[in-house]
Amino acid sequence: MDNDHAQGPADAPLTLLEYGDYQCPSTGRAFGVVERLQLHFAERLRFVFRHFPLVDQHPRAMPAALLAEAAADAGSFWGMHALLLSHQNSLEDPDLSRYAEQFGLPGTGGTRVHYERVDADLAAGRAAGVTRTPAFFVNGVPHEGGFDFGSLVTAIERAAVQATERGREGVNG
Repeated sequence: MDNDHAQGPADAPLTLLEYGDYQCPSTGRAFGVVERLQLHFAERLRFVFRHFPLVDQHPRAMPAALLAEAAADAGSFWGMHALLLSHQNSLEDPDLSRYAEQFGLPGTGGTRVHYERVDADLAAGRAAGVTRTPAFFVNGVPHEGGFDFGSLVTAIERAAVQATERGREGVNG
């Protein structure tokens, strides 16, 4: 999508897409795993994060996502992303205001544009069958296994082999 938050080369052969919720403890645990994966695969991996706030279970997930979008407007999405995931137990309005100040933001988000970005991510996730967080996709294929380092490395390496095989078929076909 046009508004995707991505790290890594646009032409990387491997893409790991995560739908996450800033208040979800499992998304928080996956944060460190994703960082390790990025180091492990380096320039071969592009990481994309999309919002999927489960507001019925995590009422502070939407305000946090809106703050992340406000930070994105200032070019600070990834810094705010890391801050929110590492402070999941501190997502009340005064906390979010303090984080916004740390990043020099005029407010905590919540403009129509911010809501539209989060809603677009939610819609894309629902269309892809996402029902929980974190939800991972490797090169567009839903990852059905765990979100621990070993499970995701295996899935990404499998995708790398498949991409190489497809590339050979294209050359030989």
